[in-house]
Amino acid sequence: MVTGSGAGDGCLACDLMTGRAPLPGGTVLRTGAWAVEHCVGPFGAGTLVVKPVRHVVHVAGLTAEESGELGPLLQKVSAAVTEVMTPEQVYVCLWSHAEGVPGHIHFVVQPVGAADMTRFDAFGPALQVAMGRAGSFPDPPEVERVCDRLREVLGSTGPADPTR
Repeated sequence: MVTGSGAGDGCLACDLMTGRAPLPGGTVLRTGAWAVEHCVGPFGAGTLVVKPVRHVVHVAGLTAEESGELGPLLQKVSAAVTEVMTPEQVYVCLWSHAEGVPGHIHFVVQPVGAADMTRFDAFGPALQVAMGRAGSFPDPPEVERVCDRLREVLGSTGPADPTR
């Protein structure tokens, strides 16, 4: 079980957090143990990723501090996504595989509306698969706007700099 404090080689989650890879929208919120960023995948504007600052590849490898922050943070982020995006539902799911190999864990917090389900004729995990296959990414200006609003709702006063 890899749970080191350093960034894993080739870890996109770590690269986004440290500024080694471009992060549209920047960091939305940072706690002592977690970072919240806009998803760089094809899951639509307003989809956030909640991930440990430390490179962790298994939920079982979380520290007591990380575990203690997780539930309240997911609720807070889900509430902010609900307020800003006004979806019918907010999906929260764990992703932790990169090309079939355990990778930096991250919880995807995704607003889903009727238009999404109609467009892809799917819901739940099938919707995420269909969105992934379609490969349609949100426009960076929209991501920036949504992230600014989410920072406002979350009370994050820091800059959008991903290294914050």
